[in-house]
Amino acid sequence: MLLSLDTSLIQMAPEADFGLINYSVLSIYLLLMVGIGAWCSRHNKNTDDFFRGGQRIPWWAAGFSIFATMLSSITFMAVPAMAYGADWYLFLANSYILITPIVIYVFLPFYRRLNITSAYEYLEKRFNLAARMVASGLFVFFQTGRIAIVLYLPALALSTVSSINLNTSILVMGVLCIIYTMMGGIEAVIWTDVVQTLVLVGGAVFSLVLILYRLDMSSAEMIRIGVENGKFFENTDWSWDLLTGSAWTILLGSLFHNMFSYTASQDVVQRYITTKDEKTAARAIWLNALISMPAQAVFFAIGTALFIFYKFNPGRLVDGITNDAIFPFFIVHEMPVGVAGLIVAGLFAAAQSSASSSMNSVATALVTDFYKRLKPDSTDKTNLLLARLLTLLTGAIGVGAALAVASADLRSALEAYLNIIGLFGGTISGLFILGVVFRRANGFGAVTGAIVSAIVVFLVRDIIHFYAYAFVGIFTTVTIGLFSSFLAGKQDPGKMRGLTVSK
Repeated sequence: MLLSLDTSLIQMAPEADFGLINYSVLSIYLLLMVGIGAWCSRHNKNTDDFFRGGQRIPWWAAGFSIFATMLSSITFMAVPAMAYGADWYLFLANSYILITPIVIYVFLPFYRRLNITSAYEYLEKRFNLAARMVASGLFVFFQTGRIAIVLYLPALALSTVSSINLNTSILVMGVLCIIYTMMGGIEAVIWTDVVQTLVLVGGAVFSLVLILYRLDMSSAEMIRIGVENGKFFENTDWSWDLLTGSAWTILLGSLFHNMFSYTASQDVVQRYITTKDEKTAARAIWLNALISMPAQAVFFAIGTALFIFYKFNPGRLVDGITNDAIFPFFIVHEMPVGVAGLIVAGLFAAAQSSASSSMNSVATALVTDFYKRLKPDSTDKTNLLLARLLTLLTGAIGVGAALAVASADLRSALEAYLNIIGLFGGTISGLFILGVVFRRANGFGAVTGAIVSAIVVFLVRDIIHFYAYAFVGIFTTVTIGLFSSFLAGKQDPGKMRGLTVSK
């Protein structure tokens, strides 16, 4: 789930000394991540190992990795913040169960049957090189900027409510993430994701249990207080006004919003091709869907529980704390010694899981969609070296951007960049839907539809709700793409064999 986060965060809160024990726990976690990277590096003999893990990843590990990739540090803080300051209405965006059958039965067979490395290889096979490179290029730009965001925001929150230094947090998270991703490739990313999932979900569950224990009241009483204060769905707008943030906008819009992540975003699609076959890949996708909703519920419950906790303990909350920093504030001020270090490790885990996925998937896209495509005679040894160098470069740019934002207060510029790039997720999804579903579509129509879609979504961005962007992008790409394809004439049926749902 993608949520916005108010980066103004906090005025100034009293800092809590993080302490030697907490730092020790956090250090052990970080060293463990590097150790996993070193262990996985033994298996990285070629680009198939680096990009696809040699297709030897267990389905359950791939499933945890998909989950960890989607649950970023932004979500780790923003969901409790949303529930603390408002209610649970964005919980309706959990459309994973609904979208999973579409992914498994419509899109997954193409990725596995074509034996691709990059999702965007399909677009060239189905349409043309331009469609492939445009989609891959947009993905690369978005993910590079995303690294900066997922590293910067948790570091900012922690530095404001504790003695943890902002720049040090960014550097530690980023540099160590670069190291283990360079060493172990996608295999290291996936196995660190498994550990990070256990740490961040375990930490979240422990946090919720501790808050409930500290409240010392029955669950029925807590629910009653939550209902009285409109903390669940009491104030949710159930109208059919799709131009606002109504429940139906969130519920229906999230279906299209999540289409990009699960069908056209390289960082997630790459997990589908790391298992041994299509059946095990489908299990991984189902696992992600089954754990995502209860995990999201835990984070929403944390926000509601924090609201009740500070409502009955107002003296423990200082002035100047904004909603987005409420969970980190509780962690460093209320958690037992040692446990706080583990929960902060969970926050670091959320950041590193997303950042490492972005680094590896960007390197995969750049090598596969650009370098190898334009220089097909390059050796696998050269491609593997280039993949590691591009991982380093991508990570360095992301870390550098995060540090620049931290030192020069460029938050608004970075947010504007991500918002503009993020507008095109529906356009990219539309290209895949156009190719997979509609035999009539051709290369000229696809590229024309994508260009018009990007323009339309950009023009209406201030009129429609954020969750409607993807629907508009997909609808425009498909309709304009089909119309343009009709004008351009039929494509050779032989070139489409095995590339659409119609055999």
